[in-house]
Amino acid sequence: MPQLPNGITDVVSRLDVPALFDIAIVSISIYWLLLLIRGSTAMTVLRGVGVLLIGAFLISRVFELRMLSWILRNSVAGLLVGLIIIFQPEIRRALERLGRTGLRSVFSRPEHRDVIDLIVRSSLQLARRDIGALIAIERETGLQEVIDTGIPLNAELSVELLSTIFITSSPLHDGAVVIRGDRIVAAGCTLPLSEAPLPAEYGMRHRAALGLAERTDVVVVVVSEERGEVSIASNGRMAAGLDESQLSRQIHRLFGLEPATQPPGDPPTPAATGGLERRAS
Repeated sequence: MPQLPNGITDVVSRLDVPALFDIAIVSISIYWLLLLIRGSTAMTVLRGVGVLLIGAFLISRVFELRMLSWILRNSVAGLLVGLIIIFQPEIRRALERLGRTGLRSVFSRPEHRDVIDLIVRSSLQLARRDIGALIAIERETGLQEVIDTGIPLNAELSVELLSTIFITSSPLHDGAVVIRGDRIVAAGCTLPLSEAPLPAEYGMRHRAALGLAERTDVVVVVVSEERGEVSIASNGRMAAGLDESQLSRQIHRLFGLEPATQPPGDPPTPAATGGLERRAS
């Protein structure tokens, strides 16, 4: 068996396995946190903090500013506390993701397919009638805090019930409906608003849907009454202007299901696909 060169043997003999393991854990944690805040306002804030600190450090070194150097050396603890306060939503989201077990979505998949079909049909019917809607579908993260802001229903999900809730004459049409399993547990719920920049044509429904999707693993279906289009908010992102097949495929994918060969309901009308036509133009 060929022997390793002396230089490589010395390097291998000096390797500190616990130190390498420590470095790997820290590197993976930093990478995961960067992925978590990618594309959010927190990334912009983090870049700003980094530029400010690096600039202050370089200026203090080049011009030998002792007071500024002293402030930088003794402000590490304060900066850590400040970062925790600034990135509180991101930290909460990270801890919430760590707490997911994945068991709930596995055991409830058979009922999800029927629920998804009903939601797709309801959303498209509401879009064709230019009726706004906000439908939050609970996954692994519990939405009890959101449910407590609305009116308890605990009613079986149906297209007729969703249409009744969101007609403009209904006292519950301005809030969100929360669906757990195959039941509407509450209506008229208040959702947290997102602070992310959104296109001007998006209203409060889209901002509320994105706000909840930024904090939990919920899937929120938004129907715009002004444009008659359907959007989905999930994982802190918004997919807008979906037609029937796209809507069904997106929701099935988010629940780990294979979409049906033919999406449920009637063929899409121009009102339901108009969002895609405008976006492509």
